[in-house]
Amino acid sequence: MKNHNPPAFLSDKDLADRWSVHRATPWEWARQGRIPAPVKLSGRCTRWKLAEIEAWEEKQGGVH
Repeated sequence: MKNHNPPAFLSDKDLADRWSVHRATPWEWARQGRIPAPVKLSGRCTRWKLAEIEAWEEKQGGVH
């Protein structure tokens, strides 16, 4: 049986810390289409998929 790991997710705070920006910045960039869109996991939980963020960063030439 294969071991499937669930996708990892990042919060706005995680992205803000990762990129050294204000916590509102990832939301603004997502709204502008500059970064991958977040996914709604539940009524009050929206996160970014780590794999999508890493792929986007790679296309940008490294961490934003």
